[in-house]
Amino acid sequence: LLSGAYLKKAGVEDVRIIELGGDFGGVWYWNRYPGIQCDNESYCYIPLLEELDFMPSKKFADGAEIYQHCRNIGKHFGLYDSAIFSTQVSHLRWDQHISRWRISTNRDDDIRARFVVMASGPFHRPKLPGIPDIQAFKGHSFHSSRWDYGYTGGDTTGGLDKLADKRVAVVGTGATGIQIVPFLARHAKQLYVFQRTPSTVDERNNTPTDPEWAQSLRPGWQKERQRNFHSWTFEGMALGQPDLVCDFWTELGRNTAARVLALDDPASLTPEQFVAIREEEDYKVMERLRRRVDAVLEDAATAEALKPYYRFLCKRPCSNDDYLASFNRPNVTLVDVSSSKGVERATEQGLVANGVEYVVDCIIYASGFEITTEISRRYSIETIEGRDGLSLFDYWHDGYKTLHGMTSRGFPNQFYTGFTQVGISANIAANYEVQGEHIAYIIAEALSRGATTVEPSQEAQDEWCAAIRETAIDNSAFDAQCTPGYYNNEGGGGGEGIRSHLGEPYGPGFYAFQDLLEVWRDKGELEGLVLGT
Repeated sequence: LLSGAYLKKAGVEDVRIIELGGDFGGVWYWNRYPGIQCDNESYCYIPLLEELDFMPSKKFADGAEIYQHCRNIGKHFGLYDSAIFSTQVSHLRWDQHISRWRISTNRDDDIRARFVVMASGPFHRPKLPGIPDIQAFKGHSFHSSRWDYGYTGGDTTGGLDKLADKRVAVVGTGATGIQIVPFLARHAKQLYVFQRTPSTVDERNNTPTDPEWAQSLRPGWQKERQRNFHSWTFEGMALGQPDLVCDFWTELGRNTAARVLALDDPASLTPEQFVAIREEEDYKVMERLRRRVDAVLEDAATAEALKPYYRFLCKRPCSNDDYLASFNRPNVTLVDVSSSKGVERATEQGLVANGVEYVVDCIIYASGFEITTEISRRYSIETIEGRDGLSLFDYWHDGYKTLHGMTSRGFPNQFYTGFTQVGISANIAANYEVQGEHIAYIIAEALSRGATTVEPSQEAQDEWCAAIRETAIDNSAFDAQCTPGYYNNEGGGGGEGIRSHLGEPYGPGFYAFQDLLEVWRDKGELEGLVLGT
């Protein structure tokens, strides 16, 4: 959606989006479960707010509001006119005789395109837990991203009245599980929540948008706020800058900065001393979150099982005002499977954990999406063949090979968005804005210069791959001490080849990467790209 929007902004009019979903929205199309909200601040996360003259209704917007904004982006840029929905690309093949990509779909389309942007995103392929005999269960089951309101009743705001006589199991206690459990707890006859690892659950502190504040904002405010948020989260702290977002994401950086500024001579701080201070502040944040569990939970054993014991950013931070209190209800049972690292198996009647069978009518898998599986699986495309039949999956098997993460030699006129050899922000939408703008610039320039093809030179690609590996930050020690999750490839570390988790990010950081791209574009030379005529 954002790639299409930026192409239109760059003057490229003939844009056709092929989308598996029935509408625009991506993860916000698929994720329409009860209680769906964004865990990033709306003013940072929701893209193109100034472009569409839109202001979210509150600090953390509901999913329905974000989904509607995505649809509004599609309308604003005229992307609905030629979009193909409910369609899966099955094959991509470069036809060098006509210098076009041949695109086959599951609906027997044969489409020819001059340029192709691979923009499927990381949150579209549902991930099921590896429970043995998962298909043995004979009751009702579904993934949270395919919510069955026909079975539960209600809608995204609640009212799941059809569960009044149902015993329900939820598998997964990440961001999705934390949002759906309060609604299920209110309506199900009995709710079992199967937890491998507890998430951090902070107060939501959600507030309506202040109209006076919104009116006071100057042009460019959203980009400034996004950069500020990233500085306080992923880059540790932003000395000398106010914390504009000031939420649970930025607390660790904010507290660390306060400690540093309290020193007699902050400039003399060594890297080792900084790490020690940050570790202490990390511990304090986690202790506060553990105390919150004690303050809310009535049962000591349940409280202890819900306490997270790891560093703050080992797992994606969460916030919810009702999740913890749900376990005080008599119809809610926490099933801690940490000792066995998961549910033992499924049966015809339910799930077995810790040697006990839990008989249920319905199982809801709140297990997220496939983010770190092989790219061939995440793309859900059978074959991608570039020049001379070269398979992209084979070409990347032993490691990503790109220029700026967005083009790859041997695959002319093909572009990629994602986490591959690019700067990464905790604000995922900002990633795709930066990449969409850059790709749109290249395509528009190629068209204006009359180029038939565009792809990186071998030298430029090799230099970028070397730069990625030379600047890479080794997080292996940190990851190894974290509990399993997609941040550390489910506890499997960095993996090998194209399974490298989060796709070899650019070490200097997200905004260093954005600045690098802006300098590259300002030169106007398309440095490192080869234009074919």
